[in-house]
Amino acid sequence: MFVCASTDCFPDLPKDEILPTLVDLEFTAVELPLRETGNAWHRPSQVAESLEHALEAFRDTHRLTIAALTVEPAGPKDQYYAQFTACCKLAKVLRVVPLVVPAAELGTPFNEEIERLRELVRIASLEGCLVALRTEIGCMTEDPDTAVVLCNNVKGLGLCLDPSHFVAGPRQGRDFSKVIPHVLHVHLRDSTKSKLQVRVGQGEIDYGKLLGQLEKVNYNRALSVDMPPLEGYDHRQEMRKIRLLLDSLL
Repeated sequence: MFVCASTDCFPDLPKDEILPTLVDLEFTAVELPLRETGNAWHRPSQVAESLEHALEAFRDTHRLTIAALTVEPAGPKDQYYAQFTACCKLAKVLRVVPLVVPAAELGTPFNEEIERLRELVRIASLEGCLVALRTEIGCMTEDPDTAVVLCNNVKGLGLCLDPSHFVAGPRQGRDFSKVIPHVLHVHLRDSTKSKLQVRVGQGEIDYGKLLGQLEKVNYNRALSVDMPPLEGYDHRQEMRKIRLLLDSLL
């Protein structure tokens, strides 16, 4: 296992300052988002238009290893899958295996989500990539039981485990150890039952126990810090603190 950080941790920094900042904080790996709106390193639609042009956006990573890509295509079904296919081709060139994708919102028909996920896994497998479905409040994966059922129904599907969404979400207190064998990527911050994110060390995330569980299933991928700034606190200090904490446990 190794520690990395998502560029989503710095939503207010100019894009050209984010990677140097991570280097200054002594991170060695990064997770980059591909999405149409909000904070994005590049847009899936732009990747679909020109893979060569998209590669330019990833050429200088300041020697940071790209540990994963968050991929959030948009648009009608054909366009959605075309964008995802292009992002998989980009990931192959970048030698990135885990692709983090959002789960469907609560209320989505189960069979419809299974169909979508099977197609994503099929497309990703053609380029040697793995699909990691994010565990998230408000989505079908907010319940660890449902997350496991999705993986069992879609061969090759894994999870991007974000324990904060189990600690602070409506399923809080429920044992989520059953998802551990399906984990392909991890998002981390500190959380309490009432707040999704608190200062590092003031929450209820048991990092030591989590890493122990991951070791038992031979997890050897990234532990990705994914925490935006908390108002009133030095965000760089918080980022440094969680990196040191995770490094000390590895």
